[in-house]
Amino acid sequence: RRRQRYVEKDGKCNVQHGNVRETYRYLTDIFTTLVDLKWRFSLLVFILAYAVTWLFFGLIWWFIAYSRGDLDHLEDHTWTPCVNNLNGFISAFLFSIETETTIGYGHRVITDQCPEGIVLLLLQAILGSMVNAFMVGCMFVKISQPNKRAETLVFSSHAVVSLRDERLCLMFRVGDLRDSHIVEASIRAKLIRSKQTQEGEFIPLDQTDLSVGFDTGDDRLFLVSPLIISHEIDERSPFWDVSRQQMEKDDFEIVVILEGMVEAT
Repeated sequence: RRRQRYVEKDGKCNVQHGNVRETYRYLTDIFTTLVDLKWRFSLLVFILAYAVTWLFFGLIWWFIAYSRGDLDHLEDHTWTPCVNNLNGFISAFLFSIETETTIGYGHRVITDQCPEGIVLLLLQAILGSMVNAFMVGCMFVKISQPNKRAETLVFSSHAVVSLRDERLCLMFRVGDLRDSHIVEASIRAKLIRSKQTQEGEFIPLDQTDLSVGFDTGDDRLFLVSPLIISHEIDERSPFWDVSRQQMEKDDFEIVVILEGMVEAT
């Protein structure tokens, strides 16, 4: 029968947070919040961040031209406007895009007779650099997340309990399909099952460490070929007093966590 898993095979945790009242905490770390968003929302925020700043500064450029009277002297060649060839909101919006993206077509250019325009130009250049750094950094982190890299990390379909060097061991295999190695790879295992303490407290999702070589250093992997990961069932193991029949009936889950740095990135 299919059981509801705590962690799916693809690494997705089946945990949903409910009754979260202090939602403002997500906004205190807005960068991580944007990285954690789904792709469609991240792209929407990416587009809005640029569109809103372009529209905002375009409106200010148009307001400066309107307040100085530049729009009333479009045909007056003796008049020195704040921005040459700015004749309405659309052209102000295009000038805002050219300024923030540093395109610089040369048709619309600011003059030296407009101090408020020079200040606005500096502000838009600084703010545009901040928006670029923030949004491009967010997209880079989101693209470089290890979700897709994990697709080429393959675990054996089944774990087995067998004798190895005359010791009972829980074993499974892990391998990497890519040629680029994972540097400083380490592995650990967690046993997740319900537990009742001696005082009668019921813990629904208790986590217990399964030793996979922490004492001997075998948990640090040189993952260039498939490796067999072994957990020795001794006195310190949570499976020490569990029989084969009880293990087949018990409801538990073993979560294996492999960590490391990708050599290529």
